[in-house]
Amino acid sequence: MKIISIALAVIFAAAPAFSQNIISRDGGPGRSEMIARNGDVDIDGLAFVRPVLSGVLYRGGFQGGDKGRTGLSNAQRIDLCNTGFSQARYIDYGKNTNYGEIDCPTGSFNYEGGRSTSTSELMQTIYNVIKNPSEGPVYVHCMWGVHSSGAVAAMALVQFCGWSERSAKKYWDEARNGAPCSGGCDDWIDGRFERFSVDPALTISATEQAAICPTEF
Repeated sequence: MKIISIALAVIFAAAPAFSQNIISRDGGPGRSEMIARNGDVDIDGLAFVRPVLSGVLYRGGFQGGDKGRTGLSNAQRIDLCNTGFSQARYIDYGKNTNYGEIDCPTGSFNYEGGRSTSTSELMQTIYNVIKNPSEGPVYVHCMWGVHSSGAVAAMALVQFCGWSERSAKKYWDEARNGAPCSGGCDDWIDGRFERFSVDPALTISATEQAAICPTEF
């Protein structure tokens, strides 16, 4: 029993401090936070972790990319869980990723795949988190944290915050850090939005928007 107690103490001591800032819903993030190269979530191996909807949605990627397409490591999943996140989605590239749910000292964390060309399930997941403030935010990521995660983040701004498609695409463009796009960046993001439409069943209240949504660019 003594050995078990010591082991548990080590696990809890090693866990990152739970961040109230991550789960706070006291107004949407500012423009500088949304396009910053370094966000306020510091987890080893992750890059461009930035807020989209306060307390509800973050986006990011991997330092140096995820060339093996294996996704978040177990340590990264535990760190995200301990930081306050409830789940993550690997957008477009996780073909070699082992998904699933894990427990951590502060709760649980579910990891699944997702597509920037088919977002209805993801929007429903985000909506469920908006409606359940006790549930931690969703983290969407891709290989680099630039194109695909940015696309679904832009769509979420249209779906939940009433942003225009033009403004959402401008946000996506500003936050891609100058990274090139296969076939041209305008065509790339236009192609994603051609497959997206707002779901009226996922409309949220003005009060909820004021708590989580950024000002439109």
